[in-house]
Amino acid sequence: MKKVAFYTLGCKLNFSETSTLARLMEQQGYERVEFNQQPDIFIINTCSVTDNADKKCRKIVREAQKINPDGYVAILGCYAQLKPTEISEIPGVDAVLGAAEKFRLHELMPTFEKVPTGQPARVFNSPIEHVVDYHASYSLNDRTRTFLKVQDGCDYPCAYCTIPLARGKSRSDTVANVVKAAHEIAGRAVKEIVLTGVNIGDFGLVDGLRQETFLDLVQALDEVDGIERFRISSIEPNLLTDEIIAFVAQSKRFVPHFHVPLQSGSNRVLGLMRRRYKRELYADRVAKIKELMPHACIGVDVIVGHPGETDELFKETYQFLNELPVSYLHVFTYSERPNTTALAIKPVVPGQVRAERSKMLHILSDKKRRYFYDSQVGRDASVLFEEDVADGLMQGFTENYVRVVAKYDPLLINEILPVRLTAVNADGLMEVAEADCVFEKH
Repeated sequence: MKKVAFYTLGCKLNFSETSTLARLMEQQGYERVEFNQQPDIFIINTCSVTDNADKKCRKIVREAQKINPDGYVAILGCYAQLKPTEISEIPGVDAVLGAAEKFRLHELMPTFEKVPTGQPARVFNSPIEHVVDYHASYSLNDRTRTFLKVQDGCDYPCAYCTIPLARGKSRSDTVANVVKAAHEIAGRAVKEIVLTGVNIGDFGLVDGLRQETFLDLVQALDEVDGIERFRISSIEPNLLTDEIIAFVAQSKRFVPHFHVPLQSGSNRVLGLMRRRYKRELYADRVAKIKELMPHACIGVDVIVGHPGETDELFKETYQFLNELPVSYLHVFTYSERPNTTALAIKPVVPGQVRAERSKMLHILSDKKRRYFYDSQVGRDASVLFEEDVADGLMQGFTENYVRVVAKYDPLLINEILPVRLTAVNADGLMEVAEADCVFEKH
């Protein structure tokens, strides 16, 4: 029995696909092991949102060679679709599989025989226009939560982004299939499902035609018994409708946590980025969430240093975010990506300036998170406790995404339990009351 190890770079969507591929390999008779347990086969699922992701891929290949110089190395994912020839020339790589081929892993490489020294890797990579099939995926046994893929690809040509080139056009599963998968996951004693995709608000496109909507999906999932929580991973502001917000506010299972990409608080920069909204719409979405769910957690994606972002335009973004009642920021420093329209935009922001702006927004994010956490002290909440344990402590998340720390108790792992939020500690984590009555199970 050959041993296979997987390594995932990038987003929740990649994790859902890696987990599905691993289960398919196990069904074929392979033994899944950890990366450092001398596997015969290394499968690396890549991201290519930034240059740093590409560098990480190369580093993981080098580590695989150290662990087992004779190990077979296959590279999948977005980087493999975008730069197959470049990857095929990395020493130690045996195969490169693009977006249309990654779910045919075992079919295309039935023996997993290494490429002779000095020869390039075998490349299986169809043009992105041929990437039209939808492959259902969800993660299992990797984390306390399950990441359930509901949508893939993107039809939004944002100036800075290569994802449409790496994953193809927007396409979705059906509501019926997603509900079926949720029932399967519920049978595995999973308490929380995170819905994931490239542009999940665009859910419902089948063969290029709108068959269903994201609202249809969340309404159907809210009726799935056995899953206590559903969490929406990220949704575009122009697709986050009043109806979706109102439904989450009164739903049985969807939690009051939204992650809504902004990218810039300047309408001028949003236009350069080719985003499909202005900051006024974004502010309206945040206001609507807070009106219906005052304690909701709202996360924000923001890019600094995009071409054309002057000092004044960055200040617009900073002030906009500073005044907005959001809970934390995911800050990305703009990175030049081949074949994107942003490359033609001037002026280019110097690297040092990008770094300074990133630092400013990271500090602002820390302040936003601390303010949000402080606002939650004294409230009763429910926490899903994670398996990760360190120094006698365990962590978990409330329904509105407050990270909680508590003394380790094996009975609490993968349980959703009522707590009282008591104080934010020096590490920025929420402490909870420890009375037996508080930790009594639902």
